[in-house]
Parts: sequence; structure tokens; C-alpha cells
Amino acid sequence: MKSTTLSLFNQVDGQPERHPRQQHLQLKQADLLLLPDFLTAHKADHYLEALIHTIAWQQDIIRVYGKQHPIPRLQHFQGDPGIRYQYSDLILDSQPWHPHVLELRNQVQTLTGSLFNSVLLNQYRTGDDKMGWHSDDEPELGMNPVIASLTLGSQRKFMLKHKYDREQAKVELFLPHGSLLIMQGTTQHFWQHAVPATRRIFTTRINLTFRSVLTSR
Repeated sequence: MKSTTLSLFNQVDGQPERHPRQQHLQLKQADLLLLPDFLTAHKADHYLEALIHTIAWQQDIIRVYGKQHPIPRLQHFQGDPGIRYQYSDLILDSQPWHPHVLELRNQVQTLTGSLFNSVLLNQYRTGDDKMGWHSDDEPELGMNPVIASLTLGSQRKFMLKHKYDREQAKVELFLPHGSLLIMQGTTQHFWQHAVPATRRIFTTRINLTFRSVLTSR
């Protein structure tokens, strides 16, 4: 299987230059929209610093092939009262909205026109922390879920691969500080994504994935 890198940014002195416009990524059976400058640098710095120090981060244990492992990152799940989310036999009950996270949720809702009742926050402390291949396709997310992924802190590689088409090239995106990636349509049904480990990153990245979990009410 071939791998390719989508060039989403112009290069200035060897460094990515943020593009002020939203960018619609054309992939087979996927609908992705990237806003590299969703937050200004000042606002992104503010939220990053606040969330690092005021979120009750924890390192949960998941079961993989019958064995228990600590997840290679810190996380926190919050949202409206009574929301429950499950993956890899891990059950997460929503904690109350953090004021800053609620501010960000409202901004994302205004932009996308979608409503989100919860968010999963992941903290990647260094490049050693990672996220394995997966899709956000749990039944409680419903058909064709909209996932809004906000990045704060270190720019990390975000990879995508098609679940079924082996001829479809892998895709690498580099998500900068303050960027928003919106995954919608059939993306979660046909594509997996991951954040691989890297030895080149020594600083923190926080990712907030806003979502709407179906309830029985």
C-alpha cells in the first residue's frame, strides 16, 4: 500500500505557513474540512495553558486482546449530564463541562451548525504518547456522525487510511496549534485515523473531539 502526504500548507523558510481559508479535503468516501486558523495564536495559547492545569486528567486502562494496558496518553470525558461513551470495553461517564471547554464547544457549534453534547479530551504529553488506528463509529454516535477535532499545542502527524480499499493511499495531515478538523459524512464508516508516536516532539498536545452521543431519553 502506498502512502502519501497531503500538502495543506505553503512552506516558508522550511516551516508550514498557515493558510487563512478552510480547506476541503478530497478523499474517497470521506468528507473532511480543515480550518488551520480556527483559533488565533493568542487564544490557542490561553486555552492550552488553562486546560493543561485545570482538567482532571487520568490515564485509563483498556483491554486489548484479553490483556489490560494503560492507554498511552491522558484523557478526560465531559458533556451534558447522563452521557455515557464506550470504546475498547472502557465506559466513560460524562463529567461536567469545564467553562473553557464549553466556550470552545459553543464556538465549534456556531461554525459547523451541528450540536455536540460531549467531548473527549486527550493529552499527548510528549511524542511518546499516541493514538492507535481506529474509527469513531460506535453505535451510540449514530449514522454518519460529525466529529469536530480541535488541536492545541504541538503539531502532530494525523494519519488516515481506508478500511477496505488497499489501493487507496494513506494520508498524512499536520494539524497546527489552534486548528479544527471536521470529519463528517461517511468518513468514520470507511476510514480509520491515528496519531503515531514520534521521537521529535517533547511538548504537549491537547486534542478535543466534540461529538453527539445518542441517549435513550
